[in-house]
Amino acid sequence: MGLFGGRSQTGGEPADYRAWADEPVLRGRASVVKPDGADWVVILLVVGLLSLGALMVYSASISLADSPKYNTTPYHFLVRHLIFIAMSFAAGYVVYRIPMRVWNKLAPFVVALAIVLLCLVLVPGVGKSVNGSRRWIELGFISLQVTELAKFAALIGAAYFTVQRQDYMHSFTKGLGPMAVVMCFVSALISLQPDLGAIMVIVCIAMGVLFLGGLNVRIFIVVSVAVVLVVALMIYDSPWRLQRVMAYLDPWSSEYALDKGYQLSHSLIAFGRGELFGVGLGASVEKLHYLPEAHTDFILAVVGEELGFIGVVITLTAYYWLVRRAFAIGRQAIKLDRVFSGLVAEGVGIWIGVQVVINAGVATGLFPTKGLTLPLMSYGGSSLMATIAAVALLLRTDRENRILMRGGKV
Repeated sequence: MGLFGGRSQTGGEPADYRAWADEPVLRGRASVVKPDGADWVVILLVVGLLSLGALMVYSASISLADSPKYNTTPYHFLVRHLIFIAMSFAAGYVVYRIPMRVWNKLAPFVVALAIVLLCLVLVPGVGKSVNGSRRWIELGFISLQVTELAKFAALIGAAYFTVQRQDYMHSFTKGLGPMAVVMCFVSALISLQPDLGAIMVIVCIAMGVLFLGGLNVRIFIVVSVAVVLVVALMIYDSPWRLQRVMAYLDPWSSEYALDKGYQLSHSLIAFGRGELFGVGLGASVEKLHYLPEAHTDFILAVVGEELGFIGVVITLTAYYWLVRRAFAIGRQAIKLDRVFSGLVAEGVGIWIGVQVVINAGVATGLFPTKGLTLPLMSYGGSSLMATIAAVALLLRTDRENRILMRGGKV
Protein backbone atom coordinates (compact mmCIF):
# COMPACT_ATOMS: atom_id res chain seq x y z
CA MET A 1 0.00 0.00 0.00
CA GLY A 2 1.19 3.50 -0.71
CA LEU A 3 1.38 6.55 1.47
CA PHE A 4 -2.24 7.56 1.01
CA GLY A 5 -3.56 4.06 0.39
CA GLY A 6 -4.24 2.28 -2.87
CA ARG A 7 -1.89 0.71 -5.38
CA SER A 8 1.83 0.96 -4.65
CA GLN A 9 3.82 2.86 -7.23
CA THR A 10 6.79 0.54 -6.78
CA GLY A 11 5.23 -2.89 -7.00
CA GLY A 12 2.19 -4.98 -7.80
CA GLU A 13 -0.10 -4.91 -10.75
CA PRO A 14 -2.28 -1.80 -11.15
CA ALA A 15 -5.87 -2.18 -10.09
CA ASP A 16 -8.55 -2.36 -12.74
CA TYR A 17 -10.02 1.11 -13.25
CA ARG A 18 -13.50 -0.11 -12.30
CA ALA A 19 -12.21 -0.73 -8.79
CA TRP A 20 -11.76 3.03 -8.41
CA ALA A 21 -15.28 3.91 -9.49
CA ASP A 22 -16.50 3.87 -5.90
CA GLU A 23 -13.89 6.34 -4.71
CA PRO A 24 -15.38 9.75 -3.75
CA VAL A 25 -13.00 11.55 -6.11
CA LEU A 26 -14.61 9.79 -9.07
CA ARG A 27 -18.21 10.29 -8.08
CA GLY A 28 -20.49 12.97 -9.48
CA ARG A 29 -20.77 14.55 -12.89
CA ALA A 30 -18.12 17.20 -12.23
CA SER A 31 -15.43 14.75 -11.20
CA VAL A 32 -15.99 11.68 -13.35
CA VAL A 33 -12.88 10.86 -15.37
CA LYS A 34 -13.13 8.13 -17.98
CA PRO A 35 -10.11 5.86 -18.31
CA ASP A 36 -9.62 6.70 -21.99
CA GLY A 37 -8.98 9.93 -23.85
CA ALA A 38 -7.95 13.32 -22.51
CA ASP A 39 -9.48 15.74 -20.03
CA TRP A 40 -11.33 17.87 -22.56
CA VAL A 41 -12.77 20.05 -19.82
CA VAL A 42 -9.27 21.34 -18.99
CA ILE A 43 -8.32 21.66 -22.65
CA LEU A 44 -11.48 23.54 -23.62
CA LEU A 45 -11.23 25.86 -20.60
CA VAL A 46 -7.61 26.71 -21.38
CA VAL A 47 -8.32 27.26 -25.09
CA GLY A 48 -11.36 29.37 -24.22
CA LEU A 49 -9.41 31.58 -21.81
CA LEU A 50 -6.53 31.95 -24.28
CA SER A 51 -8.96 32.92 -27.05
CA LEU A 52 -10.78 35.46 -24.90
CA GLY A 53 -7.43 36.76 -23.69
CA ALA A 54 -6.14 37.26 -27.24
CA LEU A 55 -9.34 39.10 -28.17
CA MET A 56 -9.14 41.36 -25.13
CA VAL A 57 -5.40 41.99 -25.56
CA TYR A 58 -6.13 43.21 -29.08
CA SER A 59 -9.03 45.34 -27.91
CA ALA A 60 -7.06 46.80 -24.98
CA SER A 61 -3.86 47.48 -26.93
CA ILE A 62 -5.12 48.74 -30.29
CA SER A 63 -5.13 52.34 -29.07
CA LEU A 64 -1.49 52.11 -27.93
CA ALA A 65 -0.42 52.66 -31.52
CA ASP A 66 -1.21 56.35 -30.94
CA SER A 67 1.04 56.53 -27.89
CA PRO A 68 4.53 58.05 -28.35
CA LYS A 69 5.72 55.54 -25.74
CA TYR A 70 5.22 52.64 -28.16
CA ASN A 71 5.00 54.20 -31.64
CA THR A 72 3.86 50.97 -33.29
CA THR A 73 1.03 49.45 -35.33
CA PRO A 74 -2.43 48.61 -33.96
CA TYR A 75 -1.69 44.90 -34.42
CA HIS A 76 1.73 44.90 -32.73
CA PHE A 77 0.69 43.51 -29.35
CA LEU A 78 -1.82 41.05 -30.82
CA VAL A 79 0.79 39.56 -33.17
CA ARG A 80 3.35 39.27 -30.38
CA HIS A 81 0.73 37.77 -28.08
CA LEU A 82 -0.18 35.11 -30.66
CA ILE A 83 3.51 34.33 -31.13
CA PHE A 84 3.86 34.00 -27.36
CA ILE A 85 0.92 31.58 -27.33
CA ALA A 86 2.52 29.48 -30.08
CA MET A 87 5.86 29.43 -28.24
CA SER A 88 4.07 28.52 -25.01
CA PHE A 89 2.28 25.61 -26.70
CA ALA A 90 5.64 24.35 -27.97
CA ALA A 91 7.14 24.57 -24.47
CA GLY A 92 4.02 22.98 -23.00
CA TYR A 93 4.27 20.07 -25.45
CA VAL A 94 7.86 19.41 -24.34
CA VAL A 95 6.79 19.50 -20.69
CA TYR A 96 3.86 17.19 -21.43
CA ARG A 97 6.06 14.59 -23.11
CA ILE A 98 8.27 14.18 -20.03
CA PRO A 99 6.93 11.56 -17.57
CA MET A 100 6.14 12.74 -14.05
CA ARG A 101 8.71 10.34 -12.57
CA VAL A 102 11.36 12.24 -14.56
CA TRP A 103 10.06 15.58 -13.32
CA ASN A 104 10.37 14.18 -9.79
CA LYS A 105 14.06 13.54 -10.41
CA LEU A 106 14.58 16.89 -12.14
CA ALA A 107 12.91 18.96 -9.40
CA PRO A 108 16.11 19.81 -7.41
CA PHE A 109 17.88 20.90 -10.62
CA VAL A 110 14.93 23.09 -11.70
CA VAL A 111 14.95 24.77 -8.26
CA ALA A 112 18.73 25.30 -8.51
CA LEU A 113 18.34 26.79 -12.02
CA ALA A 114 15.65 29.18 -10.79
CA ILE A 115 17.89 30.35 -7.92
CA VAL A 116 20.83 30.92 -10.29
CA LEU A 117 18.65 32.98 -12.64
CA LEU A 118 17.24 34.97 -9.69
CA CYS A 119 20.83 35.87 -8.81
CA LEU A 120 21.80 36.68 -12.42
CA VAL A 121 18.85 39.01 -12.99
CA LEU A 122 20.22 41.28 -10.26
CA VAL A 123 23.57 41.65 -12.03
CA PRO A 124 23.83 44.95 -13.97
CA GLY A 125 24.19 44.27 -17.66
CA VAL A 126 22.43 40.92 -17.36
CA GLY A 127 19.12 41.87 -15.81
CA LYS A 128 16.88 44.38 -17.60
CA SER A 129 15.49 47.22 -15.50
CA VAL A 130 12.03 48.65 -16.24
CA ASN A 131 10.38 51.33 -14.07
CA GLY A 132 12.93 50.76 -11.32
CA SER A 133 12.43 46.98 -11.17
CA ARG A 134 15.06 44.52 -12.37
CA ARG A 135 13.02 41.43 -13.22
CA TRP A 136 13.87 40.44 -16.80
CA ILE A 137 16.69 38.78 -18.73
CA GLU A 138 16.78 39.60 -22.44
CA LEU A 139 16.67 36.51 -24.69
CA GLY A 140 16.36 38.16 -28.08
CA PHE A 141 12.69 38.18 -29.07
CA ILE A 142 11.41 37.60 -25.54
CA SER A 143 12.35 39.00 -22.14
CA LEU A 144 12.34 36.21 -19.56
CA GLN A 145 10.71 37.22 -16.30
CA VAL A 146 12.63 34.99 -13.92
CA THR A 147 9.95 34.95 -11.23
CA GLU A 148 7.68 33.01 -13.60
CA LEU A 149 10.25 30.22 -13.75
CA ALA A 150 10.54 30.49 -9.97
CA LYS A 151 6.79 29.75 -9.66
CA PHE A 152 7.23 26.61 -11.78
CA ALA A 153 10.23 25.61 -9.67
CA ALA A 154 8.31 26.21 -6.44
CA LEU A 155 5.52 23.96 -7.72
CA ILE A 156 7.59 20.86 -8.46
CA GLY A 157 10.16 21.62 -5.77
CA ALA A 158 7.57 21.73 -2.98
CA ALA A 159 5.96 18.51 -4.25
CA TYR A 160 9.37 16.79 -4.39
CA PHE A 161 10.31 17.99 -0.90
CA THR A 162 6.96 16.90 0.57
CA VAL A 163 7.33 13.37 -0.77
CA GLN A 164 10.94 13.12 0.41
CA ARG A 165 10.15 14.46 3.91
CA GLN A 166 6.74 12.86 4.38
CA ASP A 167 7.71 11.20 7.64
CA TYR A 168 8.79 14.55 9.14
CA MET A 169 5.82 16.75 8.27
CA HIS A 170 4.95 16.96 11.97
CA SER A 171 8.34 18.55 12.77
CA PHE A 172 9.45 22.07 11.93
CA THR A 173 13.21 21.46 12.05
CA LYS A 174 13.22 18.20 10.07
CA GLY A 175 10.08 18.83 8.06
CA LEU A 176 9.46 22.42 7.06
CA GLY A 177 12.84 23.78 8.16
CA PRO A 178 14.96 22.98 5.07
CA MET A 179 12.20 24.14 2.73
CA ALA A 180 11.71 27.30 4.79
CA VAL A 181 15.41 28.17 4.35
CA VAL A 182 15.11 27.86 0.57
CA MET A 183 11.86 29.87 0.54
CA CYS A 184 13.40 32.67 2.61
CA PHE A 185 16.47 32.81 0.35
CA VAL A 186 14.34 32.91 -2.81
CA SER A 187 12.05 35.54 -1.27
CA ALA A 188 15.06 37.67 -0.34
CA LEU A 189 16.35 37.52 -3.93
CA ILE A 190 12.94 38.46 -5.36
CA SER A 191 12.55 41.31 -2.86
CA LEU A 192 15.70 42.87 -4.33
CA GLN A 193 14.03 43.14 -7.77
CA PRO A 194 11.54 44.06 -6.10
CA ASP A 195 8.38 41.98 -6.73
CA LEU A 196 6.21 41.45 -3.65
CA GLY A 197 3.37 39.97 -5.71
CA ALA A 198 5.58 37.16 -7.02
CA ILE A 199 6.78 36.44 -3.48
CA MET A 200 3.17 36.07 -2.32
CA VAL A 201 2.28 33.66 -5.15
CA ILE A 202 5.42 31.54 -4.71
CA VAL A 203 4.94 31.28 -0.95
CA CYS A 204 1.28 30.35 -1.43
CA ILE A 205 2.21 27.62 -3.92
CA ALA A 206 4.89 26.15 -1.67
CA MET A 207 2.91 26.37 1.58
CA GLY A 208 -0.25 25.08 -0.11
CA VAL A 209 1.52 22.01 -1.49
CA LEU A 210 3.19 21.34 1.87
CA PHE A 211 -0.15 21.64 3.68
CA LEU A 212 -1.89 19.28 1.25
CA GLY A 213 1.05 16.91 1.65
CA GLY A 214 0.47 16.59 5.39
CA LEU A 215 2.25 19.52 7.03
CA ASN A 216 1.24 19.85 10.68
CA VAL A 217 -1.66 22.29 11.01
CA ARG A 218 -0.12 24.19 13.92
CA ILE A 219 3.14 24.64 12.03
CA PHE A 220 1.19 25.80 8.99
CA ILE A 221 -0.77 28.38 11.01
CA VAL A 222 2.33 29.70 12.81
CA VAL A 223 4.30 30.03 9.57
CA SER A 224 1.35 31.64 7.78
CA VAL A 225 1.00 34.25 10.53
CA ALA A 226 4.75 34.87 10.38
CA VAL A 227 4.56 35.37 6.60
CA VAL A 228 1.71 37.87 6.98
CA LEU A 229 3.69 39.80 9.60
CA VAL A 230 6.80 39.86 7.40
CA VAL A 231 4.76 41.13 4.42
CA ALA A 232 3.19 43.80 6.64
CA LEU A 233 6.64 44.83 7.84
CA MET A 234 7.92 45.03 4.24
CA ILE A 235 5.00 47.29 3.35
CA TYR A 236 5.46 49.48 6.42
CA ASP A 237 9.22 49.78 5.84
CA SER A 238 8.76 50.82 2.19
CA PRO A 239 7.28 54.31 1.71
CA TRP A 240 6.05 53.68 -1.85
CA ARG A 241 4.36 50.40 -0.84
CA LEU A 242 2.76 52.14 2.13
CA GLN A 243 1.47 54.86 -0.20
CA ARG A 244 -0.11 52.18 -2.38
CA VAL A 245 -1.95 50.81 0.65
CA MET A 246 -3.15 54.29 1.62
CA ALA A 247 -4.27 54.91 -1.98
CA TYR A 248 -6.09 51.58 -1.91
CA LEU A 249 -8.01 52.71 1.17
CA ASP A 250 -9.07 55.99 -0.49
CA PRO A 251 -8.31 55.99 -4.24
CA TRP A 252 -10.60 58.99 -4.88
CA SER A 253 -8.82 61.43 -2.59
CA SER A 254 -7.10 64.39 -4.24
CA GLU A 255 -3.80 63.21 -2.77
CA TYR A 256 -3.84 59.80 -4.50
CA ALA A 257 -6.30 59.98 -7.43
CA LEU A 258 -3.62 61.21 -9.85
CA ASP A 259 -0.74 59.30 -8.27
CA LYS A 260 -0.73 55.93 -6.47
CA GLY A 261 -4.51 55.54 -6.77
CA TYR A 262 -4.64 56.40 -10.49
CA GLN A 263 -4.74 52.83 -11.80
CA LEU A 264 -7.27 51.66 -9.24
CA SER A 265 -9.60 54.63 -9.72
CA HIS A 266 -9.67 54.17 -13.50
CA SER A 267 -10.08 50.41 -13.14
CA LEU A 268 -13.14 51.02 -10.95
CA ILE A 269 -14.47 53.52 -13.51
CA ALA A 270 -14.12 50.82 -16.18
CA PHE A 271 -16.11 48.31 -14.14
CA GLY A 272 -18.73 50.96 -13.39
CA ARG A 273 -19.15 51.85 -17.06
CA GLY A 274 -19.61 48.21 -17.99
CA GLU A 275 -22.64 47.71 -15.75
CA LEU A 276 -24.43 44.40 -16.49
CA PHE A 277 -23.76 43.67 -20.17
CA GLY A 278 -20.91 46.06 -20.98
CA VAL A 279 -20.52 48.90 -23.46
CA GLY A 280 -19.70 46.51 -26.29
CA LEU A 281 -16.57 44.79 -27.59
CA GLY A 282 -14.00 47.39 -28.61
CA ALA A 283 -15.97 50.31 -27.15
CA SER A 284 -13.93 50.77 -23.96
CA VAL A 285 -13.01 54.35 -23.13
CA GLU A 286 -10.61 53.59 -20.28
CA LYS A 287 -8.23 51.75 -22.61
CA LEU A 288 -7.73 55.02 -24.53
CA HIS A 289 -4.62 55.96 -22.52
CA TYR A 290 -6.55 56.43 -19.27
CA LEU A 291 -5.98 53.01 -17.67
CA PRO A 292 -2.27 52.07 -17.60
CA GLU A 293 -1.35 48.44 -18.31
CA ALA A 294 -4.83 47.76 -19.67
CA HIS A 295 -3.54 44.85 -21.78
CA THR A 296 -1.50 43.27 -18.95
CA ASP A 297 -2.28 43.60 -15.24
CA PHE A 298 -5.67 45.31 -15.65
CA ILE A 299 -7.11 43.35 -18.55
CA LEU A 300 -10.02 42.21 -16.36
CA ALA A 301 -11.09 45.85 -16.07
CA VAL A 302 -11.37 46.03 -19.88
CA VAL A 303 -13.39 42.80 -19.81
CA GLY A 304 -15.66 44.41 -17.22
CA GLU A 305 -16.12 47.59 -19.25
CA GLU A 306 -16.70 45.95 -22.63
CA LEU A 307 -18.46 42.71 -21.62
CA GLY A 308 -19.96 43.85 -18.33
CA PHE A 309 -20.63 41.99 -15.10
CA ILE A 310 -21.80 38.95 -17.10
CA GLY A 311 -18.48 38.77 -18.96
CA VAL A 312 -16.50 38.98 -15.72
CA VAL A 313 -18.61 36.28 -14.06
CA ILE A 314 -18.19 33.94 -17.04
CA THR A 315 -14.43 34.53 -17.03
CA LEU A 316 -14.06 33.87 -13.29
CA THR A 317 -16.32 30.81 -13.54
CA ALA A 318 -14.00 29.36 -16.20
CA TYR A 319 -11.07 29.80 -13.82
CA TYR A 320 -13.08 28.18 -11.02
CA TRP A 321 -13.75 25.09 -13.14
CA LEU A 322 -10.10 24.89 -14.18
CA VAL A 323 -8.95 25.01 -10.55
CA ARG A 324 -11.60 22.47 -9.58
CA ARG A 325 -10.44 20.07 -12.30
CA ALA A 326 -6.83 20.48 -11.15
CA PHE A 327 -7.74 19.41 -7.63
CA ALA A 328 -9.87 16.50 -8.91
CA ILE A 329 -6.99 15.22 -11.07
CA GLY A 330 -4.60 15.65 -8.14
CA ARG A 331 -6.82 13.74 -5.72
CA GLN A 332 -7.21 10.94 -8.23
CA ALA A 333 -3.42 10.67 -8.63
CA ILE A 334 -3.01 10.44 -4.85
CA LYS A 335 -5.66 7.70 -4.74
CA LEU A 336 -3.48 5.86 -7.25
CA ASP A 337 -0.53 6.33 -4.86
CA ARG A 338 1.18 8.84 -7.17
CA VAL A 339 1.79 11.41 -4.47
CA PHE A 340 4.26 13.64 -6.30
CA SER A 341 2.01 13.85 -9.36
CA GLY A 342 -1.05 14.51 -7.22
CA LEU A 343 0.61 17.32 -5.29
CA VAL A 344 1.87 18.90 -8.52
CA ALA A 345 -1.64 18.84 -10.01
CA GLU A 346 -3.16 20.38 -6.89
CA GLY A 347 -0.31 22.90 -6.83
CA VAL A 348 -1.27 23.98 -10.35
CA GLY A 349 -4.77 24.67 -9.00
CA ILE A 350 -3.31 26.70 -6.12
CA TRP A 351 -1.07 28.66 -8.49
CA ILE A 352 -3.81 29.63 -10.92
CA GLY A 353 -6.41 30.18 -8.19
CA VAL A 354 -4.22 32.42 -6.03
CA GLN A 355 -3.02 34.52 -8.97
CA VAL A 356 -6.55 34.98 -10.32
CA VAL A 357 -7.82 36.01 -6.87
CA ILE A 358 -5.01 38.54 -6.42
CA ASN A 359 -5.34 39.96 -9.95
CA ALA A 360 -9.13 40.22 -9.76
CA GLY A 361 -8.90 41.61 -6.23
CA VAL A 362 -6.48 44.34 -7.33
CA ALA A 363 -8.59 45.26 -10.37
CA THR A 364 -11.79 45.52 -8.30
CA GLY A 365 -10.22 47.33 -5.34
CA LEU A 366 -10.33 44.42 -2.87
CA PHE A 367 -6.52 44.40 -2.59
CA PRO A 368 -3.86 47.10 -2.91
CA THR A 369 -2.40 47.54 -6.40
CA LYS A 370 0.12 44.82 -7.26
CA GLY A 371 1.62 43.92 -10.60
CA LEU A 372 0.39 40.39 -11.35
CA THR A 373 -0.94 39.14 -14.66
CA LEU A 374 -4.24 37.34 -15.15
CA PRO A 375 -3.19 33.77 -16.06
CA LEU A 376 -3.75 32.73 -19.70
CA MET A 377 -5.29 36.09 -20.60
CA SER A 378 -2.88 38.96 -19.92
CA TYR A 379 -0.24 39.99 -22.43
CA GLY A 380 3.19 38.65 -21.48
CA GLY A 381 5.33 35.83 -22.85
CA SER A 382 6.92 34.61 -19.62
CA SER A 383 3.61 34.40 -17.77
CA LEU A 384 1.92 32.55 -20.65
CA MET A 385 4.79 30.10 -21.01
CA ALA A 386 4.98 29.31 -17.29
CA THR A 387 1.22 28.89 -16.92
CA ILE A 388 0.85 26.66 -19.99
CA ALA A 389 3.82 24.59 -18.81
CA ALA A 390 2.01 24.13 -15.49
CA VAL A 391 -1.17 23.10 -17.32
CA ALA A 392 0.93 20.63 -19.32
CA LEU A 393 2.02 19.02 -16.03
CA LEU A 394 -1.65 18.81 -15.09
CA LEU A 395 -2.57 17.10 -18.36
CA ARG A 396 0.43 14.76 -18.05
CA THR A 397 -0.73 13.74 -14.58
CA ASP A 398 -4.22 13.10 -15.93
CA ARG A 399 -2.82 11.02 -18.81
CA GLU A 400 -0.79 8.84 -16.45
CA ASN A 401 -3.82 8.44 -14.19
CA ARG A 402 -5.79 7.08 -17.14
CA ILE A 403 -3.00 4.71 -18.17
CA LEU A 404 -2.88 3.25 -14.66
CA MET A 405 -6.67 2.96 -14.51
CA ARG A 406 -6.57 0.94 -17.73
CA GLY A 407 -4.05 -1.43 -16.16
CA GLY A 408 -0.99 -0.03 -17.90
CA LYS A 409 2.32 1.23 -16.56
CA VAL A 410 3.92 4.68 -16.55
